Formats: sequence, C-alpha cells, structure tokens
Amino acid sequence: MPMVTHIVSAAMIAAVMAGAAPAAAQEARPVAITVDAGRTTGALPPVWRFFGADEPNYATMKDGRKLLLSLGKLRKGDVYFRAHNLLNTGDGTPAFKWGSTNVYTETKGGKPVYDWTVVDRIIDTYLARGVRPYLQIGFMPEAMSTAPSGTPYQHGWRPGFDYNAIISGWAYPPKSYDKWRELVYQWTRHNVERYGRAEVERWYFEVWNEANGAYWEAPPEEFYKLHDYAVDGVRRALPTARVGGPDSAGAGGAFMDGFLHHVTSGTNHATGKTGTPTDFLAFHAKGQPSFVDGHVRMGIATHLKEVDRGFVKVTAIPALATKPVVIGESDPEGCAACPGPENAYRNGTMYSSYTAASFARIWELAARRRVNLEGVLSWSFEFENQPWFAGYRQLATNGVALPVLNVFRLFAQLGTERLAAESDAQVPLDMAMTQGVRGAPDVGTIATRTGDGRIAVLVWHYHDDDVAGPPAAIRLSLRGLKGAAPASATLWRVDGDHANAYAAWKAMGAPQSPNQAQYAQLEAASEMRSEMLSIATGGGVATTTLSLPRQGVALVVLGTR
Repeated sequence: MPMVTHIVSAAMIAAVMAGAAPAAAQEARPVAITVDAGRTTGALPPVWRFFGADEPNYATMKDGRKLLLSLGKLRKGDVYFRAHNLLNTGDGTPAFKWGSTNVYTETKGGKPVYDWTVVDRIIDTYLARGVRPYLQIGFMPEAMSTAPSGTPYQHGWRPGFDYNAIISGWAYPPKSYDKWRELVYQWTRHNVERYGRAEVERWYFEVWNEANGAYWEAPPEEFYKLHDYAVDGVRRALPTARVGGPDSAGAGGAFMDGFLHHVTSGTNHATGKTGTPTDFLAFHAKGQPSFVDGHVRMGIATHLKEVDRGFVKVTAIPALATKPVVIGESDPEGCAACPGPENAYRNGTMYSSYTAASFARIWELAARRRVNLEGVLSWSFEFENQPWFAGYRQLATNGVALPVLNVFRLFAQLGTERLAAESDAQVPLDMAMTQGVRGAPDVGTIATRTGDGRIAVLVWHYHDDDVAGPPAAIRLSLRGLKGAAPASATLWRVDGDHANAYAAWKAMGAPQSPNQAQYAQLEAASEMRSEMLSIATGGGVATTTLSLPRQGVALVVLGTR
C-alpha cells in the first residue's frame, strides 16, 4: 500500500478516536470491590504469555527485536511466539501477511536442499530475548507445492484488498508426503543439535494454520494426512517433543470433529497405527467489532461464545478431555493488518480495557468447563517501518509500546493463586456472552496471591461502546489479611492519562516523523509508573479508594517484594 494511504488511514483513526471526546463531567459511579485474602478459589494459570504474527521476519528487525525483549521480560523463558510462513520459499523480505525463510529448495534432479540460515536467525532472536517458539510447521515450500500451473507462489495482498487474495501457491498439499515428513524431521533434528534436547522439549509444535478456512486448498482428510506426516517427522527426531493442534479457525465445526476423531481412533496416515500423538489442542476465537453511530462498538460476546464452543468441542472426547488447551489466536477481530473504521479501537484504551475484560471471562469459562487452559495467544506484534499509530492490531508502534502491551505487564504481576473477590458492578459471565457489555459498564476484578506473598488485585472499567462515560469511584475492601495490613499499596494504571503513548502523540500534534526529543517523550509516556494508595484499617478490614476512568485498567499490589 502506498505510504500516503497509510497516513490517511492513521489520520482517520485519530479523528474517530477524537470523536469520542469526553462529554460534560458526570457523577462518578460508586463501585464496591471486596477481596477475601484468606480464601483461595483455585489457580489462575498465566495464559496471557503467548503472542504471534503473520510476518516471521519482523522478529529480526530493529523494532521487532525491541518488542520481543519486552515480551520476554514478562515471564522470562515462559513466553511463547507463534508465526506463520516459517517454511515459505523466498529471500526473507517481509511484507503484509507474508514471510519466508527459504529452508527448502530442490536441485534440478529433485533432491532436497536444506538451508536453516534465516529460520535460525529468527529462533535465535526469540531465545536471546527470553521467548520460546510455538513452532508452526508451515507453509508449503514452492518446490514441494501441488499448486496448479500458473498459480503465483507469493501473494500480492495489501491492506484493503479482499482477504482471500492471500491464498496462493503456499497453501497447497505437498507433491510428496515423504519429502514433507523428511523436511520436518531434518528441521527438528537440526533444532535439537543447535539448541539442545532440553530446550526443544519446551517448545510447542503444531501444523499449519486454520486448515478449515482459507489457508488450506484441499479437503480436511488431506490435512489430517499432512498433520500425521509432520508429527511423525517431529517425533522421529525428538520422541519427547510436545505436539498438537490443529489451530482451527474458530471452534472448528465438522473439521475439528473429524480431527479429534482421527487423532484418537483413526488410522494414522504416516505410521498405519491407530491415532496420532496429541499433547495439546488448539483452536482460535475472535470478536467482531462494528462501527455504529459514529463510534466503534466491540463484539466481546462473539469472542466469548466462540471460546466456549471451542472448550466444549475439545473436551467432548474423554481421551482428550484433560489435555492442555491453547487458544492459538484470541483477538477482538480477525485480521491484524486490515484497516477500517471498526478497527479504530487499536491504538488506545479501548483495546487495553477489552483485553483485561476478555481475558477475565476466558479464565472464568475455562474454570466453568473444567478446561486445562494453558495459553491464550494474542495475534498481535508490530509492523516494521509503518506510519506511527497506523491502526494495525499491534503491541507497539515504531518501537513504542501501546496501552495494550501495558495490560500484559499488569497480568505479569498477578499471582497464580486466585483469591475470592467480587465487584458489585461486574457484568455476569452469561450476560457478557449473550449480550456483551451494552448496558451498564463492566467494572470487574481478579485478585491473586503471588509466590512471594503479595496480594495483587486487577480492576478494569470496560464497555463495548467507545464513548465517554463517568469514572468508577471504587472502594476496595480486603479481608483475611495475614498479620497487620500495610499502610499503603502500590497502584499501577493504564488509561487515558497513564501509560498511554497514543494520547501523548495526539497531544503533540500527531507527528509522522517525531524528532529524537519527541520520540523520547513518547517512550516516557508509554511507561507505567507506580503511585501509592493509602490503606485504612479497622475491624479486620483494610480499605482503599481509587477513581478508575472509563476504559481504565489498574493493578493494586499490597506487600513488598
């Protein structure tokens, strides 16, 4: 897409966001939140530590390396990254919804030629920054593709084009399944030799992406065969590798039913045995924002209903019911690189507050369905060398964090022991699933105890409609504290005035070429800074108050490290 089009898109998004300027001040809504630190209600697995992107080569570029470092710091060695296009043929030059590594070519006589140079550089970059691969085995190398003659191999898709324009020669089955299996075997063996068995055992291996959707130009049974041969190649090189899938579009429908049946009781295409090794299951879930009455309206209900359908489906077969589950893409909508007024939520606090509210409900759904939820992967990274705040679904722009990234930094401070907590303004799960948050705003909470004994309380103020509204006047009460309550607590905020580079950029006139001083100001504006809250005690209860604006997210931490 020409640069001028990107700039117009960014300006349009800024105008839309400006249209949601605060109306006349309204009286704050009183909200009571109560936490019982003496009552544990279960585990809160750190499912937020998974990320991904279509464009694998961005990882090795300047802003990609910087962002990976930030992600790795969230939970060092326990953050995972999934990328499309890791086996594509090409010179490694990234483009929208494209990437390549040139790992596989053939001689004129049809003999395989393996070259791990580019893909090694990508994985090296992950590991050096505390991030591990959620290794997607795909897509089809050009020399192996059965695409009809005349089919282009690399697509020419641009933002604004029809989405199906991404489908080209990479989306077809292999000419030889034996060569496909051998490629996967050789790649896995190389990874074990380069990184060590213990390291590669910690990775996730899955085959392809959304083979029930646009990404696969063959019947489902052909994908099951592709999957079997790939898993056999991985396990032949590393019998203890963690393998799973299929990362279906949505809950997967009949495609997922067929896959689950195949891996449990079908005949394995590669080995002739019954079933296919399956260590985890993966599906995708997306929301559906729209543009109504001059503002963005989010579709959290659509997102949550798809999560629930996926949970029901992957636990329906007893042999798989306790397997770890990863929602391999979980986002407000489906295309990170696609523009449009309905996607104008991405730069500011609409995205960050949606993230807090949606993750909270996904945790709750997993507990309700007794799902062994291991990961919820946000398909959002960065788009290198694009205009500032261009409106793509990403975590940072030109190396500067967006508010949504700071919500993941808040998540990283939560413990894994969940405490009893309730808010009298939290929208019930079933209502959020069926109606979304269209009436009163959702002011909700999650409370945890960290491994070092601190109490961390997350609070969010969310509404589906990106319009102004009064703040929440929150009274936070904590019971069951061990020993004397501290005199103060640490408060972290992500809202219109805190940890928000987008607001700072608009305030400085939305420059498309910030100078060094302006860049430093934007970086400073993106950073989270703590403040102190006074704690009052009496009658065995510790209380504090805070004002949380619409679309705000906050974390209150009691105790010291």
